[in-house]
Amino acid sequence: MLRGQVAKIDLDAMAGNLEKIKSLRRGGRAVKGGGVIAVVKADAYGHGAVLVSKKLQKEGVTCLAVAYASEAQTLREGGVKGPVLLLFDEDPRPSFELGLTPVVHSLESSRRFSRETGKQGSPIGVHVKVDTGMGRMGLFGDDPAKQIFEIASLPGIRVEGLMSHFSEIGPGNLEFARLQLEKFNALRTELAAKGLRPFAHISSSAGALLLPEAHLDALRVGLILYGAYPFEGGTKVKTKTGLKPVMDIKTSIILLKKLRKGQPVSYDRTFVTARDSVIAVAPVGYADGYFRAFSNKGFAMIRGKRAAVAGRVCMDLTMFDVTGIKGVSEGDDVVLLGGGITGGELAGIIGTNTYEIMTSLGGHARRSFSV
Repeated sequence: MLRGQVAKIDLDAMAGNLEKIKSLRRGGRAVKGGGVIAVVKADAYGHGAVLVSKKLQKEGVTCLAVAYASEAQTLREGGVKGPVLLLFDEDPRPSFELGLTPVVHSLESSRRFSRETGKQGSPIGVHVKVDTGMGRMGLFGDDPAKQIFEIASLPGIRVEGLMSHFSEIGPGNLEFARLQLEKFNALRTELAAKGLRPFAHISSSAGALLLPEAHLDALRVGLILYGAYPFEGGTKVKTKTGLKPVMDIKTSIILLKKLRKGQPVSYDRTFVTARDSVIAVAPVGYADGYFRAFSNKGFAMIRGKRAAVAGRVCMDLTMFDVTGIKGVSEGDDVVLLGGGITGGELAGIIGTNTYEIMTSLGGHARRSFSV
């Protein structure tokens, strides 16, 4: 018996989501791929980066984006070609070896890339990231334009792109995002006045849905490609987007136990049967990315009905109360995500976000793909 969960990935659903995202675009330059940078970092948010990337490229996205060079290497070894934006890696060598477009975050990192162009004997195009309020990566200070012109003057460096990232954005909570956008656009205007007009992108999944004026030259999106909404607790913005979930995750029942009233289930006796009960045991636990925080809070779909987690989630096993669900038998599917359960709903139960649910459950799953 195999432990853990199986994820079914619907690549056609993802392609449909991409078309809906393209339709959101407002203004900006007419660019290949409808102006969509597809974020496939963290193994495409648990969906499987290589096959997801190939499908997205077939559908004509502007480029892909990964966090680190190791992720880009996985794509290249898997046969993924074409432009890949490297978001965080400061080591210049892989960008040349793998044919990547790096994002630079400081003058010093830009100088490292410049020195490497001398060693490699070829120039490199970069995107410059500016910190407009995230407090993480990117140029910061009183005069980012001066720093960008310094970067652009370095030997072997072409400033092809300019980017930033929203820190806080959600339905009814756009004030800080608009301040960030105002800073970003002011910088673009200052650069353009001196003849530098790089390809500009700031819009995340939330920005794509909520802030049309931030769409600029491309939407840099991840979560909405995979059919989920990027708001805490799974809040859906009122749009006609019609995103379709791409991933369903399930395991199966390996044992059914009939327990009398008053019997404890799992560690620490945090669940005690309030009636004669039927408990289903599934071979998935927190070692498989099914969080211990779901203990006595989570649920799964079994025979189309919601079955609550009974007791502590264990490292390798989780118990579900299937009392009253007719016809349950060993071997039945236990649907952890999909079938009426959204990542946002699961996130809301344990106070996290959809991103963590997807990367944890999907990242630990065995995958099957449908196209």
